[in-house]
Amino acid sequence: MADTYFNPDDLKKFGKITEFQEEMGSQFFQWYNTVFKGDTALTEREKCLIALAVSHTVQCPYCIDAYTSSCLEKGADEEQMMEAVHVAAAIKSGSSLVYGVQMMNHTKNLSM
Repeated sequence: MADTYFNPDDLKKFGKITEFQEEMGSQFFQWYNTVFKGDTALTEREKCLIALAVSHTVQCPYCIDAYTSSCLEKGADEEQMMEAVHVAAAIKSGSSLVYGVQMMNHTKNLSM
């Protein structure tokens, strides 16, 4: 395996984030576990697909690995997972492009 900045083994250490700040870390895990607990308004599968999509927009390799596994465990297939990634990419692209309006407005103001 090639050396990378992100070590896949570090994902296994995520639970130790409470080491330097126990109260906040514990509160995070309590909230996180509540968000992903069971089928509520969203199924666990839907939550995992959303998490997978968001993982790509925030470009977190640890999250991508974790939620790829979770999606498969919850019954999502490859096509659904890739579609979720495409939805995320479309939103990310659109949000980048909408900033073009700011550039256009600024260009017009400078041209006046």
